[in-house]
Amino acid sequence: MKRSIYVLALGAFGIITTEFGVVGILPTISRQFGVSIDTAGWLLSAFAITVAISSPFITSFTTKINRKLLLCLVMSIFVLSNLISAFSTNFTMLMIARILPAILHPLFWNISNAIAFKEKGAKGVSTVMLGLSLATVLGIPITTYAADLFHDWRASFFLSSVISLIAFIGLLVFVPSIPGDKAKSEQDQLVILKDPLLWINLISTICTLSAMFSSYTYLTAFLEQITKLDGAQISIMLLLFGGMGTIGNWLMGVALHKNVQLTSRLFLILLITVQILAYYLGGIFIPMIIIVSLWGMIHTGGFLVSNIRTTQSIPHQALEFVNSLLTSSYNIGISLGAFLGGIVSSYYGVQHVLSVSILLLAVTLILSFFSFPKKITESEETGQEEFTASVCENL
Repeated sequence: MKRSIYVLALGAFGIITTEFGVVGILPTISRQFGVSIDTAGWLLSAFAITVAISSPFITSFTTKINRKLLLCLVMSIFVLSNLISAFSTNFTMLMIARILPAILHPLFWNISNAIAFKEKGAKGVSTVMLGLSLATVLGIPITTYAADLFHDWRASFFLSSVISLIAFIGLLVFVPSIPGDKAKSEQDQLVILKDPLLWINLISTICTLSAMFSSYTYLTAFLEQITKLDGAQISIMLLLFGGMGTIGNWLMGVALHKNVQLTSRLFLILLITVQILAYYLGGIFIPMIIIVSLWGMIHTGGFLVSNIRTTQSIPHQALEFVNSLLTSSYNIGISLGAFLGGIVSSYYGVQHVLSVSILLLAVTLILSFFSFPKKITESEETGQEEFTASVCENL
């Protein structure tokens, strides 16, 4: 696989580390700036909401600009925003520093996923998504550890800035110039919105991500209250969850390349099954080790399944625009899932967040029976020749 795709995965690692790395230092920020923990939580929520709103618009407005230039611009903004965050003197300044990169955040995902899919199909997107998985496993823990090691919350942002800087250099050196499409008009992209199957897939994506994060957001609370684990045991479980996720991401890419429809349905069935097992066996330590391992392996594939399921039959001229809609759907799903899980956890107990997840996954499974092409190769064959002439030669 070409180095450019691996560099895009490194960029994904830097961006996700910046987006979610703040989670580990929220209590410290809360104390530092004298705000409540739920107010501090808006550093994450506001980021996600900004991404969801800006994604379709920022992509449409930049279709004619060189793709490498945009990728480098996004990473440079992330470097700068992390530095501003580190030097923030009040909570408002910190919030502004977080929102600014969130506006451009979708550009990186939309462009990098489009490049990866055109170049290597599901395997290419899987490689980029690997950056997301590794950020969950390594990026977030190491930025939290940096803050603890230096006894200063700013260290977390300095480290995120360094990671983004390395990714910026990688993009500058290894990604070739990819001209924007001067002939592409906004109307050419918007015509895809007439496809009812696209809307079914976007709704499925929102349901899938809502299901995943209605339970995953409260996994720590579940392990603490139901499985009765202490802090060290929970940390090991979360590391196991994330580590198995990197393996699952690779396996999902291989499976999707062979058969999208079957793999998508199998993903949903397996995630439903593992959460049913967690519901009934959550209080038993040894089975939960196995369940968390399988859960992590399956969970991470949700992003990849949603991406390939939606983009496999999209004409290449509309691919970045559809990826922008996917990015919005991801963030809407994450926010909605965390919201629904929080309500259910507060009123009925943390164990019942699994019921919400299972219900949403069941709805998505029903939606999956709306027909769509079985193999990525079918969609690749229709647009590969045109793409090769315009973009592949640059890669």
